[in-house]
Amino acid sequence: MALDRITLSTFRNHRESRLDGSAHFNLLIGANGAGKTNLLEALSLFAPGRGLRRARLPDMAGMNGNGGFSISAALNPGDGGEAVILGTGTEPVRPSRRIVQVNGADTSAISLGEWLSIGWLTPAMDGLFTDSAGARRRYMDRMALGIDPGHARFANRYEAALRERNRLLSDDREPEAPWLDAVEMQLSEAGAALAQGRERLIALISAVLDRLPDQPFARPTLHYVPGGPSDQQMLATELARNRRRDRAAQRTLIGPHRDELEVTMAGKGVPAAHSSTGEQKAMLLAITLAHAELSSDGRPSLLLLDEVAAHLDPVRRAALFERLRQGSGQIWLTGTELAPFSEIDGEAAIWRVSAGELERLS
Repeated sequence: MALDRITLSTFRNHRESRLDGSAHFNLLIGANGAGKTNLLEALSLFAPGRGLRRARLPDMAGMNGNGGFSISAALNPGDGGEAVILGTGTEPVRPSRRIVQVNGADTSAISLGEWLSIGWLTPAMDGLFTDSAGARRRYMDRMALGIDPGHARFANRYEAALRERNRLLSDDREPEAPWLDAVEMQLSEAGAALAQGRERLIALISAVLDRLPDQPFARPTLHYVPGGPSDQQMLATELARNRRRDRAAQRTLIGPHRDELEVTMAGKGVPAAHSSTGEQKAMLLAITLAHAELSSDGRPSLLLLDEVAAHLDPVRRAALFERLRQGSGQIWLTGTELAPFSEIDGEAAIWRVSAGELERLS
């Protein structure tokens, strides 16, 4: 299955754009600022969440539009059956409210995960290993969602319960025990499921990475560090036991909102945060490819790679394209010129992007 008949209306610098005749490899060529990443961002909105830029919805609307935007695509089955039409966007009267439709019927953004698994790698992610622990938790959750679409519901429920418990803890009056009991029951139930999903994700990705040679891509070692028990009853017990300490801090000090992802370079044992920029990029690419392999097993999958080929030497580029060629997911790549993609230009659908306008090249 693959996305095709993709349309963007007043999205970023694309006033009216349409892409037809997509393939396994899809290549967007153009100068910096032409609108290539905007197209990838539009595709990333067919997944739950805020897309690859994590931008506010009003900021995605085109400056020359009416304040809203729309994106649609046909999810074509490989057996020649009827396509599923996916759509998302906003209305001018409520630019901060996201609308999601499947075959014209309104649904939730979370439900998009049941139709597609979408992963991406962009230059903005280069600092992931030196960023905050929160950024790495979001990274784990996005990848977990690509494997289990129900993961987003656990994350949302946990965040809602965590906000409520923190509100009770920071209140001037001592919170009543029954209220905390009820909130902690919700928090421990969602938290255990959230932690178990992250733990399972890291185990699955690690199993894929362990099968790979150290070359031509760097092979990272991943370690999930829980911020609390992953067992529901144990987490509930710890939350109740730590109420006094948490009230003094006016926030919850244990739970999956304190999780961490530790990454080291296999063979060297050097933490990713202390590795070279090139090694960090290589490890991120290795994790992305491992996740893409897992995501393509079951639901249709998309992999969005923004300006990846330009940073690889010819040997690693060839290895990348061969690995992507073997997968079943649809691939979208961007670049400023065609030369780095010479090995796939005969099998790729190619568009030139210029100031938000598209020209089909092949």
